[in-house]
This record gives sequence, C-alpha cells and structure tokens, in this order.
Amino acid sequence: MSSIQNVDTSRSASIFTLFSPQLLPATLMLGGGVALYAVESYITATIAPSIVRDIGGLELFSWMITLFVAAGVLGSITVATRPRGMGLRTVYVAAALIFGAGNLICAIAPIIQVVLAGRAVQGFGAGMLGALGYAFIRFVYPAPLWRKASTLYAAIWGVATVLGPTLGGLFSQGSAWREAFVILVPLAGLMALSARWLLPRVEDDRAQQKTPILQIALLLGAVLLVSLAGTIEHMSSKVILVAISIASVSAMLTVERKSANRLLPQGAVMLSRPICRLYLMIFTLMMVLTSDIYIPYFLQTLHGVAPLVSGYLVALVALGWTLAAFLSASFSGKRAVVSIIVGCVLETAATASLILFLARDNPSSDLVLLGPAVVAMFLMGFGVGLGWAHLVTKVIGLVGNAEQDKASAAISTVQSLGGGFGSSLAGVIVNGVGLADPGGIAGSMSAATWLYALMALPGLVAIAMSLTLKPASA
Repeated sequence: MSSIQNVDTSRSASIFTLFSPQLLPATLMLGGGVALYAVESYITATIAPSIVRDIGGLELFSWMITLFVAAGVLGSITVATRPRGMGLRTVYVAAALIFGAGNLICAIAPIIQVVLAGRAVQGFGAGMLGALGYAFIRFVYPAPLWRKASTLYAAIWGVATVLGPTLGGLFSQGSAWREAFVILVPLAGLMALSARWLLPRVEDDRAQQKTPILQIALLLGAVLLVSLAGTIEHMSSKVILVAISIASVSAMLTVERKSANRLLPQGAVMLSRPICRLYLMIFTLMMVLTSDIYIPYFLQTLHGVAPLVSGYLVALVALGWTLAAFLSASFSGKRAVVSIIVGCVLETAATASLILFLARDNPSSDLVLLGPAVVAMFLMGFGVGLGWAHLVTKVIGLVGNAEQDKASAAISTVQSLGGGFGSSLAGVIVNGVGLADPGGIAGSMSAATWLYALMALPGLVAIAMSLTLKPASA
C-alpha cells in the first residue's frame, strides 16, 4: 500500500494520478472522510426543520448546527493532540466509529436532546476525519502530489454545498429524516474496517509535549459563542456574543504566543511569519465566502427569482470553487503564487460587485442586473478555488515533521472558524441595517448593500497577505 515508486510524481502529473492503482485505496479513504464531513455539514441543515416537526424541540433548533460545528473543531484539534504513540491509522478507525455512533444516536433519538447528543458525537468524528485528510497527505502521496490532494479536498467541499442539501431534501418528509442518518452508519463501519488494509501504518513523529488545555478551551468557547450568535435573532445578543468570541480568540492567541506548550505550529500567531499569513488568508477567504448565505433571499426578494431557481443559482459559488480547483491543480512555483493573488482579488471584487448588481430592486428579473450578479456569484467561489489548494500545500510544506499534525489540523480549524465568524457577522450586519425592520424591498436593498460592502473588507486583508508570498515557499 505504501509503495509509490511506480507513481508519476512529476509536477505535470494530473490530479487523476491520485486515482492510480497504487494510490486509489488511500484516496478513497481520505477523500471519503472529507466527503462525509463536508456533506453531513449541509444535509442536517436541510432536514433539521423535519426533525423538530416530528419530535419537537424547536427552542433547541439552533443547537443542531452549533454543537456539530464546535465538536468538529474539537475533533480536528484532537488529531494533533491525541495520546502519544497513537498512529494516524488508529485515529482514523476511531474517527469513523465515532462518526457512525453519532449517526446511530441521531437515527434512534426519541427526543431532541438525544439528537443533540448524537450531533455532538457525529461532529467530533467528522472533524477528525476532515483533519486526517490533510494529516495523511505527506505519508500517502509524494510531495509533488500534495497540491493535487488538496485540490481534490477543495473540490469535495465545493460539491458538498450542492450535494448535501439535495440529499437532505430526499429525506425531509415526515420521519424519513432518520434514514438520512441510518444510511451513514454502515458506511462509517466499512471505512473503519477498511482502514487497516487501505491506509499505511505510520509512526507518531510529533514532538513530546502536554495537551494545551487552556488554548483549546478558549478556542472552543469562541467557536460555540460565534456559532450561537449566528443562530439567534436578537441583535444586541448577537453583538455581545461575537464580541466575547473575538475576545476569547484574542486571549487564545496571547496565551499561544507566550506558551511553550502550543496548540498551533511555531510562528502561527506571529504576523511576521509566512505560516501565520497563510492561516490568516484561509480565515479571511472563508469569512468573505460565507456572505453567500443571504444570496437566495436577495434573489427572491429583490429580483423576483423563484426559490428553486435561487437555490440553483447560488450553487454557482460551489461550481466556481470546484472548477477553479481543477484548473489550477497543476500550477507550481510562481504560477501558484499568482493564482493565490488573483484568486483573492477575484473573490473580493466579485463580492463588492454585488452591491451594484444584487442590491437592486429588479422585480422583473432584468438580465442587465441579474446576469452580472450571477457571474459575480460564480467568481466568488472561483477565486477561493483558484488558490485554496496552494495555500494548504504551503502550510504543510512550511513546518517540520514534528509539527505536521498541528499544521494539518489547524487548516480545518481555521476554515471552520472563518465560516463561523463570517456567517455570524453577516447576520449581525443584515439585521442591523434593515433586513427585518423596516424589511421589504427597502430593507433588503439596505441589507445587501451593507453586507457586501463590509464582507468584502476581509478580502482586502487576504489580498495584502497574498502579496507577501514568495514562490520559494511553495
């Protein structure tokens, strides 16, 4: 399984090299783990209303997402902070079993509280599987293929934004939501059983250190708070929760900077270090991208687009991400750096352009306005996909073996943090500038204008950071 001597490792090798006979088993296992995490993140969002209609618990509705996100971050951290001597293959088996157990708990849950417990277990296992995809890269693929593997994972996340809600819709009637969880239990069990034969056994080469409990607690608290802020309606409560969450992250970074017992790779909290700037770019790119959550609403309210059509149109964001990931997969050196820079500029410019094209009263769906808005949606995802795999590859390539697991786990953690902060801040913005009060056309136009003006600003940070990258760090 671990033999790669016959694999084409040239920089021009196609992404389909990952599916060559020697690499296919690992690709299926690692890509499958990422796919479970990505798709499940969207399936439950679709079937959640069916769950509360069937067994009650509307007052706890928001926690189905909040607990999954927070547990997912903890799971990704656990990959790096696991007990000393535990190999990644063992962690994969445990992650798959935990994910399956979480699905089983949700499937048989008689009340909403049991569903929430299952979601936490499920999220923990899913977060581990997502992080393991990156942690295993250096062991199962030669270095020239790291970027290809990262491209595949990026494409999986892009496809999941369409596939997840679609699958969820199939199980949204009556009690059929239980089947949405049941079908994943045997799949998780099969992955756990297959790991021993399809994944290589690798030594634990991490540096000896204690678990950074304080940093984990502060980061988890921040994730819970910002996730909760994105699911409540009271404006002042949103602002308070986001502020406390930001303070918690700041405290974590302060502790991390001064502590010898680190959660993140060395230099990850020092802006003068390249790895810090890479993580900051991942964070800000995800923040900007999550402003797309209100696009369907604005399409329906301002442009007279039917709900089903608006859902397909916003899927263009995912399509753009996926196509760009494949298009840039073969880039290296200077071309890779340029693709990151261009990607940051495209995402930022496309987001800002929605002020002109989406924040308009267009009840007749005039294509003069709607057409450019649709193109902008596509370019938002395209910009992220253009540079994402190269950012991930640079992170993995910048650290030594002893901190590889930390660096890999942090990719999933920072990605989740960016998405969580982005969706929460988007909610604070639109509710603060008129989406609900005064509401209607005027409120929606105001909300769209301010949302895409303010959410484009983190993109400027990503652009500034991208200009500091050098081909030599690829």
